[in-house]
Order: sequence, then structure tokens, then C-alpha cells
Amino acid sequence: MLTVDDLTASYGPVTALDGVSFEAPRGEITAVLGANGAGKTTLLRTVSGLIRPTRGTARLGEHDLTSVPTERMAELGLAHVPEGRGVITELTVEENLRLGALGRGRRGPADLDRAYALFPILAERRGRSAHVLSGGERQMLVIARALLAAPSVLLLDEPSLGLAPRIVAQIFDLLRSLVESDGLTVLLVEQNARSALSIADRGVVLNLGRVVVRDTAAALAGDDALRHAYLGF
Repeated sequence: MLTVDDLTASYGPVTALDGVSFEAPRGEITAVLGANGAGKTTLLRTVSGLIRPTRGTARLGEHDLTSVPTERMAELGLAHVPEGRGVITELTVEENLRLGALGRGRRGPADLDRAYALFPILAERRGRSAHVLSGGERQMLVIARALLAAPSVLLLDEPSLGLAPRIVAQIFDLLRSLVESDGLTVLLVEQNARSALSIADRGVVLNLGRVVVRDTAAALAGDDALRHAYLGF
């Protein structure tokens, strides 16, 4: 269980998160939705320790993440895939993947074969420079790299951004299958609210740093007034 309680964070005088509270249960996808500037990316960055909150907590089980050094997050089972497909282009696909296993600690060897089974295109590119990958392939690589850290919670920021609908559907289907087969907990920030709600179990809608509503994905998708006001579809 990932529990966020009264989380508040600022950039100088600007409050980006204002008392955000919700739970992301184990083995479920929780979609964080809202317009640009709603505080979605700041939420993930605060949970993963890249930004320190001015108030409130984020807890992963018994661990208060707001007091844990960022470099220990992987040891605790949290992986963060930020927006932007941050591959290391000077390294090969396989070298990028092996970096993801550095945070496993004592949890066993990296399962590169499983990563390649999940993303067959990466197996075909394993010895090639990451520089030559397409946008969709880079997104697959950063997700596979995060999974090699064997996380219990995956924070995923805008995975569909700039990708073809076919690639988005493939990535979202994979996330759904990982949740169902491995019990992975996913906190998914996504501008494409319709697609996110189609695979999510529940959702949290933010507006100007505050929670507007928390509910099941089905309830959010079926609320016409909410969708038109905050989700753009």
C-alpha cells in the first residue's frame, strides 16, 4: 500500500501540491489525472524524494518516504519512470537494462530474459546503441529498466506522450498484465485520461494542486460533468 497523507510541496512561493491525500492499494493501478499544471508530475517527484514536501507524508508500507534519501528508494521497492524517456544514448540497450538492476540489493540477479520476453523488440536491439531507438522503443526501454529493479511500486509519468496509439495500447496492456500477474502497484500520471481510466482500478483527479475527487476508474469515466470539467473528454 502506498499512502499519501496531506502532502504539500512548493516551488518557491508557488504551492504545487496542497494537502493531497489518497491510497494506492497493492496490486492495482491508480491513475492520477488532471490538466497541465494540476500537480501530477510534482506528486510523483515528491513521492520519490526528488522534491521534499513542506508538509505531509508518503508511506510505502511502514516506511515514510519523505524521510528516506532518494538513493534508497529502489532498495525499498519503489521505481520512478519520469516523463521524457531518459535512456542513456551512449550505452547499448542491454547496458541500459543492466543499470536498472543496480537497485535490487539482495533481491536476486537481474532477469534480463524476462525483460526481453515482455518487450521482444528490445531483444532484437539488445546490442545496439539506445540512440537509434524510436520513441516507442525508448519508452519500452525505460519501463523495462525500472522493472529490472524488482519494484513493488512503479511511478509512471506520461508514458503515452508523443506515441502512436498502437504503442500506447501495447504498453498499457502490459501494465495491466503485470498488475494482475505480479501484484505490482502502479501510480500512473497520464494526460490521456480516457486511456488511463480504461486500465486503471481507481483514479485521483487533481486541480491546481488539490484533490478534486477520488473514486473508482469506472465511476470517474461515467461522470459526464467531471469528465468535461477536468478530464477533457
